[in-house]
Amino acid sequence: APEPEPESLTRFVLAPSPITQEQGQRHPPGAPEVLMVDAALHALEEILAEHPEALFYGQDVGRRLGGVFREAATLAEKFGDHRVFNTPIQEAYIIGSTVGMAAVGCRPIVEIQFADYIWPGLNQLFTELSRAYYLSYGKWTVPVVIRVPCGAYLGGGPYHSSSVESVLTAIRGIKVVYPSNAADLKGLLKAAFYDPNPVVILEHKGLYWSKVPGTRAAKTPEPDKAYVVPIGQARWWFHAEKEPAVAVISYGMGVHWGLELARRLPGQVALLDLRSLSPLDYEAVYEAARRYHRLLLLTEEPPAHSFTQALAGWIAENAFTWLDAPVRVVGSAEVPAVPLNLTLEKTYLPSPEALYAAAQALLTF
Repeated sequence: APEPEPESLTRFVLAPSPITQEQGQRHPPGAPEVLMVDAALHALEEILAEHPEALFYGQDVGRRLGGVFREAATLAEKFGDHRVFNTPIQEAYIIGSTVGMAAVGCRPIVEIQFADYIWPGLNQLFTELSRAYYLSYGKWTVPVVIRVPCGAYLGGGPYHSSSVESVLTAIRGIKVVYPSNAADLKGLLKAAFYDPNPVVILEHKGLYWSKVPGTRAAKTPEPDKAYVVPIGQARWWFHAEKEPAVAVISYGMGVHWGLELARRLPGQVALLDLRSLSPLDYEAVYEAARRYHRLLLLTEEPPAHSFTQALAGWIAENAFTWLDAPVRVVGSAEVPAVPLNLTLEKTYLPSPEALYAAAQALLTF
């Protein structure tokens, strides 16, 4: 065989997605408000009803329990145990089996019950799912959706509270999304199902029911059945009305911290919700730097060596001339695990005072 062309190195990293623009109605007239957990449930129900090749499986999502967060309630009763079913407590199987399922024409949607449980499945995600399209020179796609509840919530402790986005976004060949509200979760779940690439959806448990103080905005009017959110497009919640201003860039729970900060600094905060972490909407991030000159990045992860710290580096390298102050990153404490004790969990997470102090430092720089 002839030697490959050097430019072929970067071909077939990701298969082209058919979803390139927002479709459907985000807020249909008269639509009832829906919790994030119910938005995902309704999206799954609509997918399973429309696509007989769709499956949903994982630990405890089957008939008896319907998911530990009731995220699969009634689905097995409606669509049968052959399409919605429980698996052994074996994440390598849950993730690895999707390759074979996809190869025979199924469209598997699977759940890793908690982000902390994903580690045994990383070998399959990294060596098989993420590389199939690339190593087959574009012949084999792996259209798989992996749902991963994550984040610190109600004293879940070191084995039920982790944030894992920095590990996942370092894997080339997969997509990673992290919605902050019901409308985006439903739209991104639909887009992920139609995507020919493996897509991991990170879902913060503290946003499922909007019970955490300050997360009321996670509950939204329910989008219609046709609604999809293109993966890779960020969304502005609002723009600042005064100068100087700070642009907050975040995702998931961090968006709601940004909303609280905006209430404390009326008119001086703009809020950009990344929604998709990989691929990332670099144009929107660049626009934030060009328009506001002061950027505050929020993450629930400890910042050192994180996805968010890497994004701060990208901004410094590519948008430096627009900045009036160094990019600030605020995240959780640099400790090995999320504490079980509620007082320590609260201390671990970035406080409103820390966010306010960081914003003030930017505004007065």
